[in-house]
Amino acid sequence: EVQLVESGGGLVQAGGSLRLSCAASGFSFGDYVIGWFRQAPGKEREGVSCIRATEGATYYGHSVKGRFTISSDNAKNTVYLQMNSLKPEDTAVYYCAAAPVYYPDVYLLEVSSYDYWGQGTQVTVSS
Repeated sequence: EVQLVESGGGLVQAGGSLRLSCAASGFSFGDYVIGWFRQAPGKEREGVSCIRATEGATYYGHSVKGRFTISSDNAKNTVYLQMNSLKPEDTAVYYCAAAPVYYPDVYLLEVSSYDYWGQGTQVTVSS
């Protein structure tokens, strides 16, 4: 079955860094786009970044562009999100998700495009 498992969350001070991992099983990265989303209490789930792993194409939300970097290790079916210069506003539960590759780029940071979701990992940034 399709499974996505996030890890790497934790507590970090503002300005610090974390690296999140998303381990996928049950499907090939060649068939899906892998995205990172986050959700803070009382807020909508927000698209953070995504990657077309086979092509290496990456996309970022405005709030994280320049600070976060998404990458993939296709042999391990794993996607990473390197988060630098973290801010308290980055505090949220972070989810990885998979969308069919045929979705146009413009839709790849939309929650509705994604079929499969991990359980989430908590990131807390203190001031």
